[in-house]
Amino acid sequence: MKTRIILLLSFFSVTLFAQTKYANAFLNIGVDAAAFGLANAVVAQTQDANAIYWNPAGLVHIEDSEITLMHASYFANIAQYEHVAYAQNIDKKSAIGASLIRFAVDDIMNTTQLIDANGNVDYNRISLFSAADYALHLSYARRTRNEDFSYGINVKIIHRRIGDFATSFGFGADLGLQYQKNNWNYGLMLRDITTTFNTWSFNEDQLATIQAAIPGQNQTAPENTEITAPKAQFGIARKFDLHYDNYLTPEIDLTMRFSKTHDIFSSEIVSINPAIGVAFTYHDFAFLRVGIGNFQYQTSFTGQNELTMQPNIGLGFTYRGITVDYALTNIGGQDSVLYSNIFSVKIDLGAFR
Repeated sequence: MKTRIILLLSFFSVTLFAQTKYANAFLNIGVDAAAFGLANAVVAQTQDANAIYWNPAGLVHIEDSEITLMHASYFANIAQYEHVAYAQNIDKKSAIGASLIRFAVDDIMNTTQLIDANGNVDYNRISLFSAADYALHLSYARRTRNEDFSYGINVKIIHRRIGDFATSFGFGADLGLQYQKNNWNYGLMLRDITTTFNTWSFNEDQLATIQAAIPGQNQTAPENTEITAPKAQFGIARKFDLHYDNYLTPEIDLTMRFSKTHDIFSSEIVSINPAIGVAFTYHDFAFLRVGIGNFQYQTSFTGQNELTMQPNIGLGFTYRGITVDYALTNIGGQDSVLYSNIFSVKIDLGAFR
């Protein structure tokens, strides 16, 4: 009896735990292989359609219109992560964009009906379902009267579904700022500034089946409200001209969460996690990126706190309006030796007009 429902119990447990700490955690992963190669240290310099996610203020630099696509597989291809974005300028001062993120585990076996009324195991009673998270971003960006300063706003619509068992809708907003002067770039991204709320609804019949499966266990439904607290990411970048269309652009970012975590700088008021990325541009054609981030204190087997970090590396090539980026990054955690290959594509539609 326990075996046939353990997977479903795990999903509801994750949902319940998310109320306090990990609400909408899939939105913390990031997008774009170029950003992954830089350890996500990009909020000051992002200037393409991926700025919808990283800092919508950067959309004002788009000269025409762009489409970006990304796919990544997580946890030995169990989970699939997709991102698509479109952005265009309205005029010389403003731009708009929209993006869609999907993070899902598909073809999960539903074994709650595995045993029939006579106590017999019937594998034909197994069905499949998906646990999927969606996020739609709608963005607007504009330059101020000071041409070096821009701001951008995201409105987020979030939908999460666990098969026929539970569904959730949520809403929130982000605010991004950028300032550029004399090859210096500054960026600030304020996520979930309104505090993002998700409301869950549960299938009462399906929930009753799970509740009755193990007497005395899992007798109440999880909380139906998730709250995602605000967080901030601040970055500074400097572009160095190496002549002959060669450039070096380092950036350092500080991600701030307003609670105590395992970050390298942590207190009851704020926790700060730095990330450093360096991009080398060769003749505006090829790109080499390295980054290091996700500095965390982890407890070792000996009981001591050890500082861990995550290295990243990436490559990119652009030709006639099409850019292909690649990143090798650790997505299994600091102690994992499994690395992920991430690819993304950016198409400058203005190059084909």
